[in-house]
Amino acid sequence: MQGKKILIACDHGGFTLKQTLKTYLQKKGYDVLDCGTKSTDSVNYPDYAKRLVKALKEKKADRGILICTSGIGMSMAANRYPFVRAALVFNAEMAHMSRSHNDANVLVFGAKFIKPNIAKKCVDEFLTTAFEGGRHTCRIKALGRMGK
Repeated sequence: MQGKKILIACDHGGFTLKQTLKTYLQKKGYDVLDCGTKSTDSVNYPDYAKRLVKALKEKKADRGILICTSGIGMSMAANRYPFVRAALVFNAEMAHMSRSHNDANVLVFGAKFIKPNIAKKCVDEFLTTAFEGGRHTCRIKALGRMGK
């Protein structure tokens, strides 16, 4: 990953896990750019997905992490943008494959369905796994053309 910057955002349902992962990443030397939310007060998840995606587009970091209660809403919101490849994962193997096969640039968690220690392992895989390229490259290019 270019640099050691990462974006992170959540809604109220993902706030606790966001804070845990933010601290974890900072201890590992990452500059964590927090796109909100700042509490467990109810908010609309698309607003925070949009904040992260905007920062990604502005190249403030190469990758991001989104968290909501199920992970589904954040995934749907982020994947509306053609340059985003957001992957909802539940274990480290999925996180690894999201990078190696799909060149995911946004990792998504459902806070209700993942334990913090597993989420940390997923983050590690997401940040250290390279895209394999090869046969997967044409598929990633096809994703980028969808909806145009």
